[in-house]
Amino acid sequence: MNKLLMLLTTAILLAGCNGKNANRKVYDIPELTYPATPKVEVSDNYFGTPVADPYRWLEDDTAASVAEWVKMQNELTDSFLNQIPFRNKIKSRLEEIYNYPRVGGLVMAGDYILYYKNDGLQNQSVIYKKKGTDGAEEVFLDPNTLSADGTIAVNLLGVSKDKKYIACSKSVAGSDWKEIFVKEVATGKDLPDLLKNVKSTDAAWFGDGFFYSRFPAPEKGKELQALNQNQRVYYHKLGDPQEKDLLIYEDPINSLRYNGVYLSHDSKYMFLIVAEGTDGYECYYKPADLKKGGFIPLFTGFEHKSSVIDHQDGLFYVQTDIDAPNYRLVAIDPKKPEKENWKEIIPEKDFLLESVYPMGGKLFASYLQDVSSHLYQYSYEGKQEKEIEFPVICSAGIMDGDKDENQFYYVFTSFTYPSTIYSYDIPTGNQELFFKTDAKFNPDAFELKQVFYTSKDSTRVPMFILHKKGIKLNGKNPVLLYGYGGFNIAETPYFSSSLIALLEYGAVYAVANIRGGSEYGETWHKAGMLLNKQNVFDDFIAAGEYLVKEKYTSPEKLGIYGGSNGGLLVGACMIQRPDLFKVAIPAVGVMDMLRYHRFTLGFGWVPEYGSSEDSVHFGNLYSYSPVHNLKEGVEYPATLVTTSDHDDRVVPAHSFKFIATLQEKHKGKNPVLIRIETRAGHGAGKPISKMIEETADKWAFFLYNTQTRVE
Repeated sequence: MNKLLMLLTTAILLAGCNGKNANRKVYDIPELTYPATPKVEVSDNYFGTPVADPYRWLEDDTAASVAEWVKMQNELTDSFLNQIPFRNKIKSRLEEIYNYPRVGGLVMAGDYILYYKNDGLQNQSVIYKKKGTDGAEEVFLDPNTLSADGTIAVNLLGVSKDKKYIACSKSVAGSDWKEIFVKEVATGKDLPDLLKNVKSTDAAWFGDGFFYSRFPAPEKGKELQALNQNQRVYYHKLGDPQEKDLLIYEDPINSLRYNGVYLSHDSKYMFLIVAEGTDGYECYYKPADLKKGGFIPLFTGFEHKSSVIDHQDGLFYVQTDIDAPNYRLVAIDPKKPEKENWKEIIPEKDFLLESVYPMGGKLFASYLQDVSSHLYQYSYEGKQEKEIEFPVICSAGIMDGDKDENQFYYVFTSFTYPSTIYSYDIPTGNQELFFKTDAKFNPDAFELKQVFYTSKDSTRVPMFILHKKGIKLNGKNPVLLYGYGGFNIAETPYFSSSLIALLEYGAVYAVANIRGGSEYGETWHKAGMLLNKQNVFDDFIAAGEYLVKEKYTSPEKLGIYGGSNGGLLVGACMIQRPDLFKVAIPAVGVMDMLRYHRFTLGFGWVPEYGSSEDSVHFGNLYSYSPVHNLKEGVEYPATLVTTSDHDDRVVPAHSFKFIATLQEKHKGKNPVLIRIETRAGHGAGKPISKMIEETADKWAFFLYNTQTRVE
C-alpha cells in the first residue's frame, strides 16, 4: 500500500471511529439483578378501598430479617457505586473543598461569646468561647471527644438569666432523642444535672433552673419507631435529680399534641405553646411561677400562628398571621385581648415578615422579598428607621442578641458566598466583621440567576439557577433540580461546599421555590398543603419542563433531588413524569402517605398532609403516595434512595418499602438502588466524614447516569 492510500485509509477509519464514538454512550451502565424481597399477605380497608401492604414487615427495622435485607441492599448498591470510575475523584474534591474554617451559632453569655467552629474536616463543630470580641479563643466543648466515630452531636439550648450557666443537648447517632446537661460558662465545668427522654424542646431559664418538655420513656427496643405521646412540661431545679422535676403542664386527653414553654425577656410572663402538629398553634400565658397549670388563653384554635416576641409597658408585642397571611406585628393589652383593641405596630406588607427581634430599644424586622432576605430597623411605634443592606441576593438573620444590649450579631450567606458574621452597633449603625471565611473555590467562576416560570395552573413560581459562567444553552448540560415544597419552609440562597464541587464538574443546579413553602407567606404555604398538595408536584414538574424548554438540559440529562418532605416530592414526581427525569435522588423521604402518622412524631404532620383516617384526605393521599402509585412495567428514572438506620423522624421503613416496590415493578436498565447509612439519623448532627461519603455517592450516581464525562 503506497503512502497516500495508507493516509486515506487511516483518515476514513478515524472518521468512522469518531462518528461511532459521537453516538456511543460515555459509560455502559450494567443491568442489575435485585435481591428478592419477600411479600406478605397484609391488607387494610380504607372506607371500602382495600390497600395491600406486602412489604409491611420492613417496618420492623430492628428485626433480624430486616437487617439481612438491609445488608443485601447495601452490598448491591456498594458494588454499583464502586464501579463508577470517578467516584473517588469526587470524594477527594469534596474533602478539599470542605476543608476550610467555618463559624456559626453565636450565643451571648454575659461577658462571653460562645460559638461553633469547624477547622475544616472535623466530624462535629467544636464549641468555643471568648471573653468579648477581642478575647482569647478557647475550647468550651469538643463533641469529637465524646465518640470514636464522631456521631455524638451537641447543641446549645439556652443561657441562664445571670449568664452563669448554659443548658446543652446531646444526641447520639443522629437520633432526635436528646439528653440535656448543664455547664458553667466561665469555667466550662459540667454540673451533675442530666435530663433524659427529651425531644423537640428548648431550655427556658427561670430562677434556679429552667422549663423544658419531655416524653415518657419509650419502650425498650422501640425507641426509634414508637409513637411519641404525652409530651409534658417540667421545671428542673439545678442540682436536683430528674425525678424531682416539677410537672408544670400536661394534657392526657390530647396526648398527640406538642407542648412547650418560653418566657418573656423580662421573665415576668411565661407562654405555653400547644400545637397539634407542624401548622398552627394555640398560645396561653400566665405570670411566671412554678405552679402547675393556671394558663390563660391568648390565642385559641389551630388555624393561625401568633407568637409573643416581647413584653413591654404592660403590652404583649405579637407577630401574627391573623388577617395578615404575610404577617404583621401588633401590640395587645392582656387585660383587653380582643382583636378590636389591638394596636398595629408594623402592618402587613406585600412580602413575608419572617421574624421580629426586640433589641436595644428597637425592633428589627426580617423580611423575605422574592426569596431574598432584607433586615429593617423600626421604633416601637412602628416607624421604619433604616435598612441593614446586604451585598448579594442572600439568606440573612440575627444570630443572637439581648434586649438590654446595644449590640447584636447577624449572618448572611448565598450560593457562592460563604457565611459571613458581623456585629452591629444599634445606636450608631456601625458594623464590624466578626468572621469571614475563604473557601477553596473561585466565586467569580459561577453565575447565579433568578428566573420566574409558569406552573400548570398559571401560577408564577421563582427559581434559582446556578452554573459555571459561559455554559451553552444547547440542551446538553446535566441539571440537578432541587425542591422541598412544604411545612412553611422557604428555600432561600445558601452556601454549600458540595454544590461547588458539583458545579465544577459541569452540572447546573436549580432550586425551585415551589408552593408549600413560606416564600410568599401563608397564602403560598396553604396553596401547597392538604388537598392542594398536587400543586407542589405540578410546580416542580413545570420547573423541569422550563429547564428543558430553555435548553439548559434535556430529559436524558435532568435529575431531581430532595430530602424529607422533598423526598416525597421526588418520589411523587418521578412516578407522575418518569419521561421527564433521568435521575431521581429521594433522601429520607415520606413515602407511605397512608401510615406515616403511626410512627414517632409523624402525627404532627397531619395538619400539613391530612390523615388516611379521614375519608376525604385518604383519597387525596392515596392519589400521590409514592409507595402506592408505582406501576408495573414502567421504566422509572435511575434512582438512588437514601436513608439512615437511626432516623426517628422519617423512619427508614418509608424508604425500605418504596425501594422494594420500585425494584419489583420497574422495567428497564436504569438502576434503582437504596443507600442505607448506619449510625446516622434524619440529617442533623451527621459527621462530616459521613456527609462527604454520602454526597460523593449521590453526585457520582447523578453524573454517571446522565452520561456526564468527569475528567
